[in-house]
Formats: sequence, structure tokens, C-alpha cells
Amino acid sequence: MASRSHFYLSIDDLAHARGPEPSLRYEGAGPNDFAAALQQALREPGLFERWRAMQPEPDEVDPALGKTDPSAQVNARVADLHTEVDLVTDLPMSIVRHRLNLLIGPSWKLRDMRAA
Repeated sequence: MASRSHFYLSIDDLAHARGPEPSLRYEGAGPNDFAAALQQALREPGLFERWRAMQPEPDEVDPALGKTDPSAQVNARVADLHTEVDLVTDLPMSIVRHRLNLLIGPSWKLRDMRAA
């Protein structure tokens, strides 16, 4: 069984944080919308499957990159002009990073990570 990790992230300007592909990126209005979008992206395969279908050779994409965590938990709140995100999941950082980059591009920073 994979161990759960608690990721502490920050986003400097959530209002302008967008991924590079318009059909995949986050288009919400605030921290609660973002938390819901990221949680869905980690719990369900939809975002990954849409991204994979856009690749030149979809069948060659490593299926491990599409792993999900049905019990992933995401909370976000505004704090001092930025957004703080708390994420608890058993997914590895490589998958978390991929989903974050699809949703909001490089607009996020990992502040800390601990065992949950």
C-alpha cells in the first residue's frame, strides 16, 4: 500500500494561473473552485484521458501517469495575497506535478511535503 503524503503548495496569483492548453486548464474563480478542480483531477481519470488523447501517439503514453487516488483531499484558501493549497494523496509528486501543470501551468510552488 502506498503511503500518503501531505503537500503544501502556494500559488502567487490564482486569478491568472492557467495551464497552457485552453481545453484542459483551470478556469475557476477562486480557491474553492481550484481545490475542487485539482481534487477531481487527482481522483478521476478525465483530465489525464483528455490530455493523453491530444498526444501524437496516445497509446505510447505511460499508463502509470494516469493513476488516480479516489480519496485525495484538496483544500485551498487565500492567505497574504496568495493562495495556500493543502493536498493529501498517495499519488507520487510526478503525477501531482503533471496535473497541476495541466491546470495552472508553472504558477505553483511546493513549499513542503510530509507524511500524512
